[in-house]
Amino acid sequence: MSKVRSALSWVVVALLLAVGAVLLTANGAVGQRNPPPTAIDAGSGTPPPAVPPLARSAPVTLSIPALGLTTTLDGVGLTPDGTVQDPASFDRPSWYRPGATPGERGSAVILGHVDSYRGPAVFFRLADLRPGDAIDVTRTDGRTAHFVVTRTETVSKTDFPARAVYADHGVPELQLVTCGGEFDIGNRSYLSNVIIYSALTDPPAAATRSG
Repeated sequence: MSKVRSALSWVVVALLLAVGAVLLTANGAVGQRNPPPTAIDAGSGTPPPAVPPLARSAPVTLSIPALGLTTTLDGVGLTPDGTVQDPASFDRPSWYRPGATPGERGSAVILGHVDSYRGPAVFFRLADLRPGDAIDVTRTDGRTAHFVVTRTETVSKTDFPARAVYADHGVPELQLVTCGGEFDIGNRSYLSNVIIYSALTDPPAAATRSG
């Protein structure tokens, strides 16, 4: 019986480990549920950024002219299990406080809901952004960090590129994240994330596209 008990114990352990792996890769309403990666130090071989980074200063408002959007910002951090909190409001996006501030060296990340049962939320049209569009963030130090969209992508939440979004790549960047793709009615959540990548620019980006 002891051998049978021992074998059953290993089966239980294996099942618990498998369940734990599933929980660690599960995704929340907006962001990646895995803990953000530690910062990547690009090293001395990295060329200097095209625009000098700004000192650290918390963001106050986000403006995206192409979407006709100007909004104040909330802040989010980490949950007790080390994953990123979801934005507290459907009307305002949230800056990820443990990361860089917009304009500072590293990846500043702002997350927002796409919709709710009541209708469109603050980042409902985020997927409409295109490379070249401007993003402006005013900060507590009175300065405005100007960004220009470099690329956009929609990725499955199971393949969320956490390092690309959250890590320090040696230059000032801003990533915007919301939900997108197919909606899973059973789980009441989207299966993908829309990610907007942008880089600090100075002077401000040219006028946004029309139409």
